[in-house]
Amino acid sequence: MKKTDFFDRLVAFSESFLTRRKQKSLRAKMKQQKRHPVVDWIYAILWAACVVLVINQYLFQAYRIPSGSMEKTLLVGDMIFVDKLSYGPELLPGVLKTPGVSKPERGKVIIFENPSYLSRGPLYTIFQQMLYMVTFTLVDIDREPTGEPRVHYLIKRAIGVGGDTIHVVNGEVYIKPRGSSEFMSEKSLMQGLGLAVKTQRLVSQSEYAEITNVGIASAYSELNLAFPASLGTPSVQSANKDAFHYDMSRVTTLRDANPSEARNAQIAQRYENGWYIADSRVFPMGDNRDNSRDARYFGPVAEKKVLGHALFIYFPFSRMGSIR
Repeated sequence: MKKTDFFDRLVAFSESFLTRRKQKSLRAKMKQQKRHPVVDWIYAILWAACVVLVINQYLFQAYRIPSGSMEKTLLVGDMIFVDKLSYGPELLPGVLKTPGVSKPERGKVIIFENPSYLSRGPLYTIFQQMLYMVTFTLVDIDREPTGEPRVHYLIKRAIGVGGDTIHVVNGEVYIKPRGSSEFMSEKSLMQGLGLAVKTQRLVSQSEYAEITNVGIASAYSELNLAFPASLGTPSVQSANKDAFHYDMSRVTTLRDANPSEARNAQIAQRYENGWYIADSRVFPMGDNRDNSRDARYFGPVAEKKVLGHALFIYFPFSRMGSIR
């Protein structure tokens, strides 16, 4: 084949290709012009919704703080972004969590599945979570019959990690890390590791004698025994100040009165010995320690149940900033 023939054919092919491409572009443009403006808006909204869903599901999810358990780090109503990529996003909401590039670390503020949450089924969860994400947390249809939101996810700080032993005394947390022979106070351990210490206490140490007595009085009532006069008349309202310590006092008293009762004996042993955190689990607790239902009540949480870690407050603007 002559060189001139080759170039002639190449030019003809290029002209034909470009002509077809231009014609296709013109047809698409004419079709778009014929389309109703409302349809254009619908297409644009659907496209934007898809982008938001992809970002929320696999990269950064918007989350609204529902309670005061993390005050003063996070306040009720704060809107934050959660890093989902680090710990591995789910393929679909509530379905098949993928491996992440890192694991939950001590001191991180994490979002995890509420162990007491009762799912209404995978299809409902997928729809509810997609609607929640695409509306940037403004619409949440997962509610109780009373209208209160059903708490699917919790946000707490990872206090304990695999290998730790956790013990709680009068509301104060003590941690024995893997390889250590002694317990350290939470504050000392965190400061030694250069981590933020954000714990807020509402109950003073002087109030624990009263809380202990309320627990003992409750146990005596269950046993149909008269409460010892030497312990005074404890105020029932004190039990609400630290429900964990109150129940510890109640259960250990019941165990001492009837050691053969297996359930109380098991619970009392957990209260006295604390928790050993197995590998691939974390022990999350609220910064607002005396107003938080956390791992003290439901135990360590599996890492695969951790959605991500809190990254950034984006609203209100006066509180905008990173979360530590």
